Parts: sequence; structure tokens; C-alpha cells
Amino acid sequence: MRNQTTIPVHLVEWAVKFHGHLGPYLILGLRAGLLGVKHLGKSYFELKAVVETGTSPPRSCFIDGIQFASGCTLGKGNIEVKVSNNVSVVFMKDERRMRLAVRDSVLRVLDQMTSMSQAEMICEEILQKADDELFLIE
Repeated sequence: MRNQTTIPVHLVEWAVKFHGHLGPYLILGLRAGLLGVKHLGKSYFELKAVVETGTSPPRSCFIDGIQFASGCTLGKGNIEVKVSNNVSVVFMKDERRMRLAVRDSVLRVLDQMTSMSQAEMICEEILQKADDELFLIE
């Protein structure tokens, strides 16, 4: 059986309103945030995240998905962003931690996007994939 973090349609719609548009990095951030919460528990102040990604779109959109799904926000100071060519997040709560890195194979597909319609099709694919198809999970 595939381990897949399902995102309800209404959550995607709210995230799109928060972020401003539908894009694959937003959906990857949502998936990562939900997976972190699933394994470590939702706690708006105890859960912390360290995100490694680029500082400009589209890769920086990963941050908004994580903020929206996990409750780790820049405003509360429980998320840190490190500039990197990676697209990954480490969630920490108490002594537990979980690292999720977007697989290189996924990043290669995203690097080939040329249009918003193509990006939206890729979003649908990301929503259907198993967690371990998208992320290296540690």
C-alpha cells in the first residue's frame, strides 16, 4: 500500500487564496507540512521548521505551503529559511525531528516547466503521488 498524504480539496483552495496562485512548489510545501504534522503532531508553538530553498519564485513558494500546512510561520518565528539550491525542510518538536527533501527527479521535472497550464497539470500529479515518490524522508 502506498503511503500518501492526502490533501482535501478545500485545503488546496485555501492555500491558493493565501499564496495567490496554484503552483507545484506550493503543493509540495503543503504535502511536506502535512507530513511533518502527521508524524510530529500539530503544535503552533512547539513545532519548528528549518526550510532550505531558493529565495525567489517558484522555489520559494515551497515556504508558503509549509507555513500554511504546519502552522510554522515567519510571524511566530518558528520557521527559519536558509538559502540553498536544495528544496527541503526539517521539522523539530521536542527531541524528535523529521527531514523531507524533494527528490532530484521531481525537481528536474519542475525545472522543465514552461507555462502555468503545465504547472497546474504537474500539481495534479503531485497530489496523486506517494510521499516517498516526492520526498527523501529521514
